[in-house]
Amino acid sequence: MPSNNNPNYLGVFLTFARNSLIRDMTFRSNFWLDCVSSVAWLLMNLGFYLIVFFHVRTIGVSTGWGKDEFYVFLATTWLINSIVQAFMMPNAQEFSELIRTGGLDFALLKPIDTQFLISFRKVEWSSLSNFFLGLLILGYAIVRLSQRVDPVWSIGPVVLLLYIAFVVCGVILLYSLMICLAATSIWLGRNQSLYDFWFYITNFSRYPMEIYQSGWGIPLWYAFTFIVPVLVVVNVPARLLAQPLAPRQAWEWWLVLFGFFATVASLFISRWIFQRALKSYSSASS
Repeated sequence: MPSNNNPNYLGVFLTFARNSLIRDMTFRSNFWLDCVSSVAWLLMNLGFYLIVFFHVRTIGVSTGWGKDEFYVFLATTWLINSIVQAFMMPNAQEFSELIRTGGLDFALLKPIDTQFLISFRKVEWSSLSNFFLGLLILGYAIVRLSQRVDPVWSIGPVVLLLYIAFVVCGVILLYSLMICLAATSIWLGRNQSLYDFWFYITNFSRYPMEIYQSGWGIPLWYAFTFIVPVLVVVNVPARLLAQPLAPRQAWEWWLVLFGFFATVASLFISRWIFQRALKSYSSASS
């Protein structure tokens, strides 16, 4: 496989992003309709939680996830998912088609890392509308939390930087899971059902982990925290910012450390799986 000692990955990514934007702006009505439909879907979700908090004060007894804290959690979910949906999901969806049509042969001949080329060649800009809505809800929730009489709640620069860092970690965790499932297309052919499985798994990341820590939820909590660590994707950054259990508990800082470890481990494991899958690939022209 040809290789380049110093490929300009940033330049290639910016070119992909620019080409995708030009393509989207060619059909502007479709672009704006996609933005409106994405935002409408999130607003319907927000309406559901407004109804929930009309009847209850917290999500779970003694969890600390009240209305404003949960809005931080919800906004963090939207921020992470919008980045994944904009920059990574469109490419993972098309990976099995690249194998079927022989497009992967073309990618393998390029003098740049194949995983990078497969992962970022297309950007779905309309999905970023969810990102800006998430920022709006996050700002609202932070203002509401800052108006509390409780002096324990505060946001310092360290907490804010940690929040941003673990939002990035959450994106990396979801990307790692996505690229692993996409890579199985090489072994299993058109594994659309396995890729759909990604949506079922990530559903567990959309709720505070406390709701799984009793009864039949305990096995799910262990599985999706320590085996497939999707529960740390949103819980770690949202917990840092919302501080649902103030003052902080000791186990929360252990969760932060585990979140960082899980991110690094997931990235390396997904890379290993992708490389192993490529070694098993048989050219469509052979």
